[in-house]
Amino acid sequence: MRLNYPAALALAASAHIATAQSPGLSATERTIVRAVDAHNAASLALLERIVNINSGTNNFAGVRNVGDVLRAQFDSLGFSTRWVDGAPFKRAGHLVAEHAGTGPKILLIGHLDTVFEPNSPFQKYEKLNDSTARGPGVIDMKGGDVIILAALRALKDANALAPMNVTVVMNGDEEDAGTPVSLARKTLIDAAQGAAVAMGFEDGAGDPASAVVSRRGATSWKLTTGGKAGHASQIFHDDMGAGAVFEASRILNEFYTKLSAEPLLAFSPGLVLGGSAISIDSSGDDGTASGKHNVISKEVVVTGDMRTISPEQLARVSQAMRDIVAKHLPLTTATITFDDGYPPMAPSDGNRRLLALYDRASRDVGSGPVAGVDPSRAGAADVSFIASIVPMKIDGIGLSGHDDHSDKETADLRMLPSQTKRAALLLHRLTNGEGATPRP
Repeated sequence: MRLNYPAALALAASAHIATAQSPGLSATERTIVRAVDAHNAASLALLERIVNINSGTNNFAGVRNVGDVLRAQFDSLGFSTRWVDGAPFKRAGHLVAEHAGTGPKILLIGHLDTVFEPNSPFQKYEKLNDSTARGPGVIDMKGGDVIILAALRALKDANALAPMNVTVVMNGDEEDAGTPVSLARKTLIDAAQGAAVAMGFEDGAGDPASAVVSRRGATSWKLTTGGKAGHASQIFHDDMGAGAVFEASRILNEFYTKLSAEPLLAFSPGLVLGGSAISIDSSGDDGTASGKHNVISKEVVVTGDMRTISPEQLARVSQAMRDIVAKHLPLTTATITFDDGYPPMAPSDGNRRLLALYDRASRDVGSGPVAGVDPSRAGAADVSFIASIVPMKIDGIGLSGHDDHSDKETADLRMLPSQTKRAALLLHRLTNGEGATPRP
């Protein structure tokens, strides 16, 4: 999905008038939205400042620098902050900010890193016009980080922050998780314990009329087949068999014919190497192969990606793939292994309930309705790691724009105040007991 810029502009331009007149807002809520407007210029300045700090995942100093800037902002709001060193999982680390209150525990999720390393030519924030800006990570997801802070600042200005029980985790390696993943995501998983609600501020589908309530998980897989090398003229004889390439071809064809119709399942072989000798690097993304046209192939390696919507689908499909692999052609071998990366965030009643509350907040601030994103259009994200822990989750409510992960990554700056307002209202309402059921 892409942003409808004329419609977005109309919504943004009318938001101030709508919130001032909306009968759905309490006096405190009207104070909150006015505070968002009052601080919008400062929020834009903060966005420009952190976008201009390179924080490619492997630029540890840059990631920590962005963390330091945002940590000072949380400190000014009265949060208790700490930096979790990433050395054990070979990354810069994570920023954690906590605010103790009497309300239900709410977890807010951001990240500090981008896909743009110091050697990228795309390094600076550039204002294109009054309503758009381009820059590395401007929507993925430094814009979302700014929305988190801006919403909390507006709540503090309205004297509504004190009862809030909020933990913020901003990972330093969302774009390329450290290893082992169990250590890289331990801080986030620990923070999720006891949380009633989790909100992720990724840019999602890039459409302010949508939010993410389910995400497919990302799993990598590696298929290895073996055959008996020999003269090609002897292939299929009882003493030579079918060769490694035919075995790999059989398996990939059966994957396609038996699994491609599975709803919301995606799987793709991304790299195939085969022949008499092969070599593949540790990432599984690069390698070499050698062989001759008249020699039966001895080995094949295939690496691929799989996306599933639930743990149950992941388990079922993985077993189906193992069963296909186990039925060998004559005198061949085959094995498949799976390396789970990001788990899925399955649809749930709790997630839909939270979306309904967010939709109501959006309507009340004059930003219109919000619908759930088709999970086939939503990539993996950190919120999925706590999907089985927190009963109500929503994601993709950060800054809108388009072309993230490219040198055309662009933010719609008109959406910053409206998306901050509806996030702030949702936080306020959840803290004050509106989390059990959506308003009619």
